[in-house]
Amino acid sequence: MGLSTNQNNFELVSGLEIHVQLNTNTKIYSSDSASFGALPNQNISTVSLALPGALPKLNKEVIEKAIRIGLALNCTINQTNHFDRKNYFYADLPKGYQITQDSQPICINGFLEVELSDGSMKKIGINRIHLEEDAGKSIHDQDDNYSLVDLNRAGVPLIEIVTEPDIRSAEEASALLTEIRKLVRHLNVSDGNMEEGSLRCDANISIREKGTTEYGTRCEVKNLNSMRNVRRAMDFEFGRQVEVISNGGKIIQSTLNFDADKGTTSPMRTKEEANDYRYFADPDLQPVVISDNWLAEIKLAMPALPNEISKQMIGEFGISKADAALFAEDLDLLSYFNEALSIVKNKKSLINWLIGPIRAMLNDREVSIAGYKVKAEQLAEAVNLVDDKKITQQIAIQQLLPALEKEETHDVSGLAHSLNLLISENGDELGGFIDEVLNKYPQQVDAYKKGKKGVLGLFVGDVMKLAKGKADAKKLNELILEKLK
Repeated sequence: MGLSTNQNNFELVSGLEIHVQLNTNTKIYSSDSASFGALPNQNISTVSLALPGALPKLNKEVIEKAIRIGLALNCTINQTNHFDRKNYFYADLPKGYQITQDSQPICINGFLEVELSDGSMKKIGINRIHLEEDAGKSIHDQDDNYSLVDLNRAGVPLIEIVTEPDIRSAEEASALLTEIRKLVRHLNVSDGNMEEGSLRCDANISIREKGTTEYGTRCEVKNLNSMRNVRRAMDFEFGRQVEVISNGGKIIQSTLNFDADKGTTSPMRTKEEANDYRYFADPDLQPVVISDNWLAEIKLAMPALPNEISKQMIGEFGISKADAALFAEDLDLLSYFNEALSIVKNKKSLINWLIGPIRAMLNDREVSIAGYKVKAEQLAEAVNLVDDKKITQQIAIQQLLPALEKEETHDVSGLAHSLNLLISENGDELGGFIDEVLNKYPQQVDAYKKGKKGVLGLFVGDVMKLAKGKADAKKLNELILEKLK
């Protein structure tokens, strides 16, 4: 029996442990900066270094951010929760323990629905979300004789989102991670930057024969730092476990490392059990009590979630799912759109401008809509001028909008007039331009009259050049056709 046939007899069973660095200014238990990119061991203090007598003090903002993501993932919020010590030794963990949450995490029993490539929806359970501190960073490749330790990251606040073992494919895992990254950014909980380590993922992977309900022995693949690597690690580990079982072997519960260059996993150590960490309540930190009033305030301040925004945009404006997603996933774009709505006459036109020429122009400049100097109200007025046939879209984009970037004016129409950009209403002037072009192309005029209608575009283009773009193309067409009769 070939390996591929064997793979068809088994199914993947996986759960993810997703570590999300919270984007607070300071660390979870000290006032050290939590920013990324400082020189080694700059953002440290007696607390980060775990010097004798240094005591932790909880950063309130991390509680609020954890609650926000918990609500977005449909979790129950534990209004009384506490911190525990997870004891293990490592060079970048100065205390010899990590402050985390074990028995009473802040969020429990949630779920998230993700959409797969075939359009189907998959509901993935969220077992818990707990708060903890990040460890420092050990660096093994900068010196031949020594490992180096950078403690800037020690104490940076993390949430760990632990899913149920509901994932059955690498695609489902990737879809879940994509959705969670979208949510943490949307809620301003984290920048979700996997390259900088703000979002990291461990995958628990086991297999079982299709049709069975018992779970197999799981292996944990650590520190997957990109969507691609999550998929590659899952696919490789599924194939490896199928091969072991098919050849009569047994899966050994272990912690694995993923080699991104080779696309393979290899054992780091046999898997620890929870009791190996000797968890106990941290005596230096008080239990966290979340009042009903505070929880209600946080719920009230929650923004609409991306899926809700997307459905609303599709229902209200009849746009495609892909176009709605652009607004749902970019709060600055949505805010800009909402500011312009009260002024613009044709809302669909505004949408088309924002996802068409404006988006293309901003992408070329590599700036976001938040950095665009044309205010939402000004763009709305420019869109109205185009829709009212007072200016062509081309001239609005190429000349009026650049002028608006330099001008602090509310009178967009006045600016267009002063720059002589408005469409010429002078029929006699246009008639003169048309006569000039038709006299220039006698052979093409003759060809048109014999049925070669394609040359009309040539006439329109040349007249538009003479009119410096300040002519309504539809009206111009009508005038030229009249002259050609």
